[in-house]
Amino acid sequence: MRDLIYYVACTVDGFIARPDGSVDFALPEGEHLTDLARSFPETFPTHLRGAFNIAGPNRLFDTVLMGRKTYQVGLDAGFTNPYGHLRQYVFSRSLARSPEPNIELVSSDPLPFVAVLKRQPGLNIWLCGGAELATVLFPLIDELIVKVNPVLIGSGIPLFSGGTGQAHLTLLSTKAYENGFTLSHYRVKPLHIDHHTRNSLSPSPSASSPK
Repeated sequence: MRDLIYYVACTVDGFIARPDGSVDFALPEGEHLTDLARSFPETFPTHLRGAFNIAGPNRLFDTVLMGRKTYQVGLDAGFTNPYGHLRQYVFSRSLARSPEPNIELVSSDPLPFVAVLKRQPGLNIWLCGGAELATVLFPLIDELIVKVNPVLIGSGIPLFSGGTGQAHLTLLSTKAYENGFTLSHYRVKPLHIDHHTRNSLSPSPSASSPK
């Protein structure tokens, strides 16, 4: 069983983006970036891997999951294939077709789809965002890695959009940097999964694996 890891940057007041989806509050430089490139190299967009001397095979992740709005941020900047070194799934009911052959669109219910995905062989699965997708997939999240930028923005898109239920978090590691950036790594154990969700996670005899 592969782990689903929600690895995401946010502000001290818990927002992953401004109301318009921008993330201009993220610290653009500092020793934390070198650490992140070393520890989580697959999470750097393909076009930035050279600048951070990232090469070689994937070690932690081989798959990335993105909501429609998260993917749109890169698309608006001209990046149709942001993580070409990973298998990329974009969850959307509004996109009629994929703008890029390496992007696999998923219009079905994310929960059973990802439940099947987790049972396939491979490396861990990176949940890149956004808040709506993270909320839907909350029962399947195994780890939460939060990159906290030392800013308050007052409003924006939160870590989770809507109710997620309760969970116990076990702190695996944390590190603070001189520039105020902190990195915290948690193991997630949901305290309750309702009957409907439990049924949706159970594989049916006719269920087929994602391609």
